[in-house]
Amino acid sequence: MEAGGRRELRRRLQGPRQEAAEYYRDHRVPQRMEEALNALFPLRPADLYGELANYFSKFSKAPVICKLVGRKVLDGVGQPTLEVEIYCTVKNYEKRICSTIMSSFSQIHENALPETTEADEKERNDSVNTAVEWVNESLNAMLRDLKPTDQSKVDKMLGEYFTKKVEEKKDIQKQEEEEAAAAEATLALTSCTPSVTALPGKKKAANPGFMTVAERMIPPAEPAESVLCGSLAIGGTSLAIAKAGATISHIPLYLHIALLKCNQDSPKEMTLPLPMVSLLNCEKISPAKLKLVKEVMLIPPVQLSLKQGIERVLHIQKEIMRLLELPGKAPSPQLPDSKKGRARNTGKKAPPRALKRISHLGCLITGCDNLEQLLLLIQTACNNMGLELGTDMYLAINCAAHELMDYVKGKYEILTGTFRSPDEMVGMYVELINKFPFIIALIDPLRKEDRQQWSNICCALGSKCYLIAEDAATYISKLKIDHNINIPMCSGVVLKYINQTKVSDLVEVTGLLDGQRHITILGSPDGESSDDSLVDLAVGLGARFIKLGGLSRGERVTKYNRLLAIEEELAKNRTLREANLEFIAFAEEPQPENQLSDVLHPPKQDLLPPQLSQSALQVHSLPARLSENSTLT
Repeated sequence: MEAGGRRELRRRLQGPRQEAAEYYRDHRVPQRMEEALNALFPLRPADLYGELANYFSKFSKAPVICKLVGRKVLDGVGQPTLEVEIYCTVKNYEKRICSTIMSSFSQIHENALPETTEADEKERNDSVNTAVEWVNESLNAMLRDLKPTDQSKVDKMLGEYFTKKVEEKKDIQKQEEEEAAAAEATLALTSCTPSVTALPGKKKAANPGFMTVAERMIPPAEPAESVLCGSLAIGGTSLAIAKAGATISHIPLYLHIALLKCNQDSPKEMTLPLPMVSLLNCEKISPAKLKLVKEVMLIPPVQLSLKQGIERVLHIQKEIMRLLELPGKAPSPQLPDSKKGRARNTGKKAPPRALKRISHLGCLITGCDNLEQLLLLIQTACNNMGLELGTDMYLAINCAAHELMDYVKGKYEILTGTFRSPDEMVGMYVELINKFPFIIALIDPLRKEDRQQWSNICCALGSKCYLIAEDAATYISKLKIDHNINIPMCSGVVLKYINQTKVSDLVEVTGLLDGQRHITILGSPDGESSDDSLVDLAVGLGARFIKLGGLSRGERVTKYNRLLAIEEELAKNRTLREANLEFIAFAEEPQPENQLSDVLHPPKQDLLPPQLSQSALQVHSLPARLSENSTLT
């Protein structure tokens, strides 16, 4: 009886044993186990089981997305924004891979009415709530079981989902318009007397004899691009997937992006973008009169390492702060000739002291009554440190001209009460660059609608200065038209990763810009977050410049620290290539008339001592302007 029981037990166990043996043989486990033991024995690793785990991990299945989590968080200025987390199934376990936080962006200008700002904040809050819902529900189900390394497939699905949502919104709006029209028709039929009173919310047409005459002189402003509520979910998910793909592949995000752009061909060398570091933020609603300048940025020369350039900018910033804190004293620059030592305080009005505030851009807030004060301040700080503008440091100016247009007059208000037509603006910029050749970039010197003037300024200054469009490139989806870039003639554009922008969109657009000899600048929005992915995007896409704001505020300094870390890594791997900057030469045209005098010297004003004003305008001692197709070095 006992022998029979044992035979019966063996028969019952034989089936599972055979199944197990076949299962492991089908997966080549015995063969690979033998290979692993033979390979590791000569090495005799200290952590044997760790090495066995590493050996067998390469035979495991590729991780796939198992869950997306959307969350409402705050950005660097306290505004609500979206965080997206990616979870993957890795070796049969759910694992959190990464997260990304989107930067918030607003089209509302700093001088907007309080009710406009309030409405924008409500709209932003609703959009974030909708984005969280999309991520946690629709996108979570849609992207499950996809590989995070398949960026193009994920972005295609995200694009199709967004298009469907846009069509749904159009259908809803059409239905609402039809219902409103039907209600209006019913009201008209039931009314005893025809009503001439305007419907609530409708304004009477303007008198064409006054308001519209000036507006007909200039191209009207293009309507603001409508932002679909919840569109943050598309951009946030695409970027989070890219970060997850880089993490799964065990490579930095910048290299992952470079591989996407180069069709998986690993670049032998990579170039870091030059930083445009915000130094001063000039409030256009401050008591000071200068409105033409929103932001002044420093650009270190290419012969310096990034670390050296950042340190130099920090020293200049400290000297600027010291000069602005001097009570009642105008900065006195070191003159380049025998007049040195004769500069003195004449008792005339000094430039206004900086307010004790740091702007959301991470730099000092100040105000000036004319452009000369601003440039003189920076030139003085550099001279005091033994640095020469145009050799040891360069300037870029963000004009944000679209915020200056007075549509009643059809002119730009460059100073309080001082207006210039688009053609006069071109002449003013030409003299500005001729007098101050250390300014090598102007951002948004004109509205995007003034295309003829963009062409004129490019022909006049393209070989001396970068003419950059930022406002025209706000929405990447509008840039692409039949594989062409829909922007005014310019040297390059500032791209921002906002709303429904996808990583694949950036790869495609930067490829088009490269092919058309435009430079690419990756810029951070006003509402920046602590996420430093923008830096990796700029490096991986091969951007010429990166515009991150100033060297204050944690959300901006984090990105500079990431840029420094990438420089160190590339230098260690010997894959760092020095930047080689060239201006874009356009066909030359006759230069417009001189229009700079008012913005440099406003009428009936004498805000600086005569000898200081002269020294500020004497730029002959600075190095000559870089010739056509020459480098900044």
